[in-house]
Amino acid sequence: MAIDLSYPAATQELAARTRSFVREVVLPIEDAHAGDIAAAGGDELRLKLQQGAREAGVFAPHAPVECGGHGLGMCDRAPVFEEAGYSLFGPTALNIAAPDEGNVHMLAHIANPDQKLQYLEPLARGEVRSAFAMTEPAPGAGSDPTALATRAVRADGGWRINGHKWFITGADGAGFFIIMARTSGAPGQRGGATMFLATAETPGIRVGRHIDTLDRSMLGGHCEVFFDDVLVPDSAVLGAVDRGFEYAQVRLGPARMTHVMRWLGAARRAHDVALAWVAERQGFGSRLGDLGMVQKMVADNEIDIAATRALLTRTCWELDQGQPAADATSIAKTFGAEAIFRIVDRSVQMCGGIGVSGDLPLARLSREVRPFRIYDGPSEVHRWAIAKRAVGAARRAIRNAE
Repeated sequence: MAIDLSYPAATQELAARTRSFVREVVLPIEDAHAGDIAAAGGDELRLKLQQGAREAGVFAPHAPVECGGHGLGMCDRAPVFEEAGYSLFGPTALNIAAPDEGNVHMLAHIANPDQKLQYLEPLARGEVRSAFAMTEPAPGAGSDPTALATRAVRADGGWRINGHKWFITGADGAGFFIIMARTSGAPGQRGGATMFLATAETPGIRVGRHIDTLDRSMLGGHCEVFFDDVLVPDSAVLGAVDRGFEYAQVRLGPARMTHVMRWLGAARRAHDVALAWVAERQGFGSRLGDLGMVQKMVADNEIDIAATRALLTRTCWELDQGQPAADATSIAKTFGAEAIFRIVDRSVQMCGGIGVSGDLPLARLSREVRPFRIYDGPSEVHRWAIAKRAVGAARRAIRNAE
């Protein structure tokens, strides 16, 4: 079997243009505002950066060509998204930040023509932002989506939705919501979920408080959202009724991988900053980079970067082949989230006191990447799913051999 790990020339060129744009235009703005996108200008900054990305020819690499994007598959997204993630504001500039990037991917695969016209195209062009409303306060849906408690019931000409969501990224200022609600069954039962599309102006939708979290680079915060007798028409159903959990997998697996791509870019920046420091900093009679303990941290960072990329490549190949890639995405997400944190943490350690100060970007990078071990599924949940599938396969093999 021939294995070609090279990227097409067009992908390499797009990654190179992204690298230049992010480092020359975006990174100085991030540094000037300590990675806080609200302090840097919020949506006003987003529009400015996205116009710059269009002019640089790097805007919306993931979006369908007919929506003004580059139409990249999962494998080809990896080097481009990684270069964008080198700055915390880079994904916003290219319109590939969460949750919009994942919503573009899902709408392109599931939405009908009218929904694509109303929701996908404006989102892909950067005219609006969006939010994916699934997570709920306990005892509702969190790491266990089957606990979904928000409910939609039949009403004249459509559906009436009631529920309480939280940790909804980008909710403040979103132009529309993709709402996961239970249309059959009871919390704890598998199946019975449906996705609905609703503009932010729909009566009954209320964005509440911003939940204070470690990260500061995502527009619109992580908010509580209330759905009080929200009436939507039948045309608001995304896909088919009662198939919401199934459709969510179209979004979640790829979105986990694009998260890894973006945060790997941030980890690479941390590593580069630390390398530049230890290459010149004098201590204990030599440069720090010549000391064995520091060299071990440098080498471990290089190993984690290479291993994360390798797992990404395999997983993205499976996704591009149309495979579910359930194991691969869980493995790559879990390893990647933990490796990315290790890379940034080692980089802080190599730089000592200045590493935890505002003089270098390392402290804010550490703050930003830490939640990734929880976002898109905690490491423990992914490990449980990996082990459950492995043990199940072993049991089936034993039964088949009897």
